[in-house]
Amino acid sequence: MTSSPSPHHPACTVINSRAATFLLTRLRDKATTTRDFQMVGDRLMRILGEEALARLPTVVPGMVETPCGSTKGLVASEGPPVCVVSIVRSGDILQEAVRTLQPGVSVGKILIQRDESKADKPAVLYYKKLPPNITESFVMLVDPMLATAGSALRAIRVLEDSGVEAKNILFLNLVCAPEGLRAMAEQYPHIQIITGAVDSHLDEHKYIVPGLGDYGDRYYGTT
Repeated sequence: MTSSPSPHHPACTVINSRAATFLLTRLRDKATTTRDFQMVGDRLMRILGEEALARLPTVVPGMVETPCGSTKGLVASEGPPVCVVSIVRSGDILQEAVRTLQPGVSVGKILIQRDESKADKPAVLYYKKLPPNITESFVMLVDPMLATAGSALRAIRVLEDSGVEAKNILFLNLVCAPEGLRAMAEQYPHIQIITGAVDSHLDEHKYIVPGLGDYGDRYYGTT
């Protein structure tokens, strides 16, 4: 597995691996059934979750003793607790993947929806529930799709209003549009972004092309 920077955001890392590409291609296929979309999506989210957890600020170069000697690698160090905050509802799927990989992490929920009645489809906050130690935590904000970045930017402002510093936020995502990454770069160029793919563009309806459709609808079978 390798990773590469994105030209659209200075702190965006795109995960490149044969496994991730294979699974993402299956998700993109409109013929993939709800059952298979759930199964494949859960597998891919765990890969992304592992990559994000390995990039926490508490993961640093270090030495370990093997049964036959010593070696350099990456080790966990002391640091702030991790809180995984999902942008409901699709973000819940990615949140559960991270929680499965690292049991005991605190979780938060932010419900933001696009106002489809308006041309610019602004992001509207409907609900938030964050743990009391959020200001002391390193926050992993999760949402599978980044289109215009309206929801992500609104969620980051919610976190900032709740006392979280932008430097303590990582955004974990599956598919990005260049427009969304550029919008993130304009306001938060130093927030680390981990993603599985950067697609071509947004269409006239603000959907990612080629994308994979609405992740939540396809996962939950609500199309």
